Parts: sequence; structure tokens; C-alpha cells
Amino acid sequence: MEEKTIVEKYHQGQCTNAYEFFGAHMVKGGVEFVVYAPHARNVYIIGNFTNWLDNPLMMERSDYYGIWHLFVKGVKEWDSYKYHIEDRYGNFIDKCDPFAFYSETRPSNASRIVDLNKIIFSDDEWLSNRTLNFDKPMNIYEVYAGGWKRNGENIYSYSMLEEELIPYVLDMGYTHIEFMPLNEYPFDGSWGYQAHGYYSLTSRYGNPYEFAHFVNKCHEVGIGVILDMVPVHFVKDSFGLRLFDGEPLYEYPNESDANSQWGTSNFDLGNEEVRSFLISCASFWCDIYHIDGIRMDAVSNIIYWGGNKNRGVNQGAIDFIKRLNYYIHREYKSVMMIAEDSSDYPLVTSNDGLGFDYKWDLGWMNDTLKYYETDPLYRHYDHHKLTFSMMYFYSERFINPFSHDENVHGKKSIIDKLFGSYEDKFKQVRNLYMYMYAHPGKKLNFMGNEIASFREFDENKELDWFLLDYPMHDSFKNFMCDLNHLYLNHNCLYQYDYDRNGYKWIDADNESDSIYSFYRESDDEIIICIMNCLGRSYDTYRFRVPMSGEYVELLNSDDSKYSGDGMVNGVIKSYENEGNDYIDVKLGSFASIYLKIDKN
Repeated sequence: MEEKTIVEKYHQGQCTNAYEFFGAHMVKGGVEFVVYAPHARNVYIIGNFTNWLDNPLMMERSDYYGIWHLFVKGVKEWDSYKYHIEDRYGNFIDKCDPFAFYSETRPSNASRIVDLNKIIFSDDEWLSNRTLNFDKPMNIYEVYAGGWKRNGENIYSYSMLEEELIPYVLDMGYTHIEFMPLNEYPFDGSWGYQAHGYYSLTSRYGNPYEFAHFVNKCHEVGIGVILDMVPVHFVKDSFGLRLFDGEPLYEYPNESDANSQWGTSNFDLGNEEVRSFLISCASFWCDIYHIDGIRMDAVSNIIYWGGNKNRGVNQGAIDFIKRLNYYIHREYKSVMMIAEDSSDYPLVTSNDGLGFDYKWDLGWMNDTLKYYETDPLYRHYDHHKLTFSMMYFYSERFINPFSHDENVHGKKSIIDKLFGSYEDKFKQVRNLYMYMYAHPGKKLNFMGNEIASFREFDENKELDWFLLDYPMHDSFKNFMCDLNHLYLNHNCLYQYDYDRNGYKWIDADNESDSIYSFYRESDDEIIICIMNCLGRSYDTYRFRVPMSGEYVELLNSDDSKYSGDGMVNGVIKSYENEGNDYIDVKLGSFASIYLKIDKN
């Protein structure tokens, strides 16, 4: 594409490839630097190749829009640089490159030269067969790259994650890895959600070539990669985007809108250049790193001013997110766009609305965990917390998440939230996950959920892998592995996730016994899910079934191999009574069971 076209589209808010023009690009003999700083009086390049401020190199202003450029001879890959900007009042500020592709490792923060043209992929077959997964299984493993495993006090590199995380995910039965943000950010405690380098892969874990190799390996073995992106706000650190050329450029011009609830600056999403910056950013990760999905953080803060419904809809931000989803779907038809949205704003996953492919079902998550936190003596009062989700489920394409947000800030980990003794917590967490995997919608679990971690997420520590020395935790990991693979191997649990014909209640109203029964259906099979949410067991409990025949027990959370009490069923033959088909089931305390029958 010609330079002029990129510039014009950038200023019109329609650019998807601004990174091909802006930033620092290696060309024959040196590096071409281009930066947008319309309010600046002068812009200089400083770096290790200028001995920083000893020999600053003045850039040339190429147009009235405020684009500055300079070719610098002899600059090498991995050299560090910043822009030394003189604002209109004669003050000087040093800024990282907004389009930097790599950065120094914190606490240093300068931008670094890297030649992304040298990245090589061999995943053409994966990309050609990739889909949005609407009728396919999607079981996402959410990961904080610096806290999955550590080598002593040292975090794992991209290469080490490639060697250990990928085989683990494959063995456990996950289909995708979702990384919490891998853009560059200054403070570990923000987990990447307070960024300054939107195009810069964080250097904490290695370099762009190593990460690209990781993604390529994932694709080689059939695992997709999803990245978190934060289009709402950015850090206020002096070297970042805030007051980039001495005046608001990326943030709102008025402080009341520019200041976010997180102590950061809000992007001015009505500004056309900001729109192009963020649209191109999403495109960049899909283009350069072959990312399979982008999860947009804090979408409610895009929809409403400050995330507050009472302040009204932010129409400029709404127009931006619609435009972003349109362009990503146009350029990368099989890349999933996922909204983390806590609002009840309609049509989030509709082309007539915001245009996302998926939305996290935070209502389902909150209602479900609230129910399982409740003393079983009182669960009959809250019985319909577990039925309510199906009242609205088909209004969007939902993902059911138990994410990092449910494992931090004093909320307790998933298992520790649940009511009861140590043993009862394990019974109920197995029950909970069988409910999650039988419920329509794609699945997402944060790392550590699969080993029943009692400790909340801490970015400074690895997961408590030592828990697997304890039988209850080890058997729970085996349970989750079996559940994950069962989900992958039975199409009725995913084929018709977003079709009302794929889900039917058997009994949604058994408040007195706190027992739920429903089934999932595909063209060739039915799986019945039965959940006993009280601590009493039954030698025989009768259930109506959708067809006559033999029902095979696929999974029972009370199986002794999962540290349960061993009340299992095996094969159950139905019988007829007054024109209906029934089965009699053994049902352990806090037990869930899956029963399958073939339709052919």
C-alpha cells in the first residue's frame, strides 16, 4: 500500500495497517523512523547510537498533520531509542515509540529495534482450516505467562513455555491458550492490563522471534492462541502515551474523561487517529503473530462513559468498537473477537450491534458461584440461580468463564468459595465443573482451577504444583482431564451451543431436593446431566428420559477414582410408565452424572 494511502486512512480512523508506516523499520543501511506528534515544535531521535542526549538527531516534519520522519544510517537490530520531543512551549519530554515492536525490560523502558520481517511461520494449513468455532469445541486455558511455572525465582521464557505449557495444555484437553496481556507494561502487578507498548511484545519472557515460534508450535499441534487487549486505557507513566507531544493526543482532552477508575488515562475513542492506532494494533497481532482470537477487556467501559450506565452511552466509543470488529472480520475472517462485558447492553455478538463473535457470560458466572457458595440448607431458596441463565442464553453467543478475576482480590479461589468442609468442597467443585461443561457455551478456566488451588492468584508466584502430592488434588486434576476430553469427544456438548434445539430441561423445578436434570442433544447422541446439589445420597432416584434404551454412564463425579464415595451406575436400561420413559439412578451426595444414549 502506498504511504499516502496509509496516512490518509490513519487520519480518517479507517487504517488497519498503520504499523507498516509508523514506528522504526529496518531498511537497507539503517532504520526509517516515523512518528505522529502534531503538537510538537521539534522531534529528535535519541538512543544508544547517539549516546542518548549527547547527539540527538532532528527529525523532519513531513506534512501539516504532524508526521515526523528520519532515516538513520547504521542503526542495528536491538538498538534502543526514544523520541526527544520539544512541545510548543519549549519543554522537552522523552517518549517511547507508540509503534515500537519491542522494548527494554522493566524497569528500563526505551523502545528497541527489531526486524519483524524475519519472523517465519509454517502454519498455512492451520490458518486455512481455522474457523470461529461456533459449532466446535472451545475449551480455553487462561494463563498469566509469568505465573504458570517458574524456575526458582525466575519466570519462564517463551521457549520454556513452549517446551512445557503446550504439552500440558494438549494432554489436559484444552483447545486454546488465552494469555493475559503480552503487550509491554511497566508494573508486574497490573498483569499487563496497564500497558504502554501496544505493539511491543513484552520482553519479560523473551523476544518476538521466540513468541512467534511458540504460536507456530501451538498451531502445529492444534492449539489456538488468544490474546487479551486493553482498548480502554493506558498508563500515565511519563515515557508513555499520556501527553505524548506535550498535549492530549491519545487521551480525552478534558481531564474528567481522560482519568480512569484505574489511575490510568482513557483512550479518546472518538478521535480518528486513536481509532486507527487501536484498530491497527488488533490487526498487528493477527498479522505478525498469527493470533487466533482477541479478548477485549472492560467493554462496559467502552459502552458507557466511565463504565457507568447512569452517565449514558459513549457513542463515539460504540462507533469505534463496531468499526474495529468490522475491519478485523474483513481482514481476518477466522479470528475470534471476544468481549469481556459486564453490562446488559444488547446485541454485543450481533452484526447489527457491536459485532463481537463471543461475550463472556459474567451473569452466569456470578449466579453460579453465588449458588455454590450458599449453605445447602438454604439452596432451595436460590434454586433458580442455576436455571436463570437459560432464560437469556440465546440472546448472545456466550463463553462460560471462571477467569483470573474470580481468583483474586480477596474473592477466594474457585474451590475455596464453595460451602462446606474440605471434603465437601471437592465434591461440590466436581459437581460445579460438570454443570459448567454440560451448560451451553464455550468454556474458559484460569490456570490453577484444574488442580483445585486454594490460594488466590499472585503474579509473583507460580501455581501450587505441590498440591498434586495430595490425593484429593491429584484425583481432581485427573477428573478435569477426563472431563475436558469427554467434552472434546462428544459433539452434543458443543455442536448446537447456540441453537435452542441443543438443550432441553428434564426437571428445572425440583427445589425441595435441589436436583437439576437436563440434556444436550446433537444429530447422533444425547447426554443427560443430573446434578445433586445437596449432601444427601439416594440408592434410587427416578428421572424421566427423552427416549427409551440403554443409558451408559460416561462420567460420575462420585467415582472413587476421583476421591468420591463410589456410588456409580454403569449401564442403565429405561422402562416405560404411563406412556413415558424413565430410569432409576444411584445418586451420591453432591454428585453429578452424565448418561449417554445414541439416537441411531
